[in-house]
Amino acid sequence: MAGAQRLKFNFAIMNKKINLAVIFGGKSGEHEVSLSSARGVMKNLDKEKYNIVPIAITKGGNWLIGEKADEYLKMNEDKIGKEGAISLEDSQKLVTTKGKERNFFNYAEGELKEKIDLVFPILHGPYGEDGRLQGMLDMLGVPYVFSGVLAHAIGMNKPKAKIIAATAGVPVAKDIVIKKKEKFDLDEIIEKLSLPLIVKPAELGSSVGVSLAKTKKDVEKAIREAFSYGDEIILEQYIKGREFTVTVMGDENPQALAVTEIIPLISEFYDYKAKYEEGGSKHVCPAKVSKEDEEKLKKYAVATFEAIGCQDLARVDFLWSESDNEYYFTDINTIPGMTPTSLAPEAAALVGMNFSQFLDKLIERAMRRSKK
Repeated sequence: MAGAQRLKFNFAIMNKKINLAVIFGGKSGEHEVSLSSARGVMKNLDKEKYNIVPIAITKGGNWLIGEKADEYLKMNEDKIGKEGAISLEDSQKLVTTKGKERNFFNYAEGELKEKIDLVFPILHGPYGEDGRLQGMLDMLGVPYVFSGVLAHAIGMNKPKAKIIAATAGVPVAKDIVIKKKEKFDLDEIIEKLSLPLIVKPAELGSSVGVSLAKTKKDVEKAIREAFSYGDEIILEQYIKGREFTVTVMGDENPQALAVTEIIPLISEFYDYKAKYEEGGSKHVCPAKVSKEDEEKLKKYAVATFEAIGCQDLARVDFLWSESDNEYYFTDINTIPGMTPTSLAPEAAALVGMNFSQFLDKLIERAMRRSKK
């Protein structure tokens, strides 16, 4: 394809490999998912084009670099879909230069390593996908792949993302947001939204802490579960129907790559187990929908992507309601999963990009943006 040929040319004219830091792990409940994504990314990066510097952030907040980061990744290889991650005692520090040009350096045994050209953050959830890491990188003058601070912050907060999507003309499900310290009338909430309800943390992804509550007792239990992950939760109208996701790629003129239907096989909805347990779900890409519905979903996805201010890549999730034949925005993933079987690489493959070309495209766009 023409895009792939252009990529080859752009990389060919570079005088040296790109020093690419891949940051993964983090302190969020999506730690294990991030490790799995990091394996997918680093396995498929073209070693002829990139000097890869792995940087792991443990659940305790320690930063491990190089061999220690690789070791951490291997130690936790079987943790996806399970609880907990093994941590190393050692920690290395990242420092910046003191001169005019501020940047990331790997400090090991008293020696400053080469300058990092670009960061590929593959952190999911808070402390990585919520704009905090991106803000730090902006202050250091280090370019990175994916969206900027504001888009990540909005995308991480489900209630705020839904408000922005609605202003862009995209339908959203009814919801009520409650905070841990505020009083609320559960009977009134149930009356407004009706049972069953979806209960989830306001700022977490990968369906961590998400519950389908069919009774008042279920709702009470689900609220306690969701609050264990944060101080704000969202109770949402349950939409019975089908689940879809649209991968959007680009900057000034973003394009929807494909519409994918997600069919959970072991749960009533696409929860954590359905996402990460073997045989938990299947993806139908392209989705079997009418051309009119495909165009509607793509239009809604691009409108949401642009309204939130995303860059490079995002995955936009929708539910189709069998009661009114409408598609409702539910969530946006500003750093989508990056395993070989994840939804975004699948969508890229449908339009002719293998995993390596897909990563090249993201990196090329971020490098080009950093030169402006």
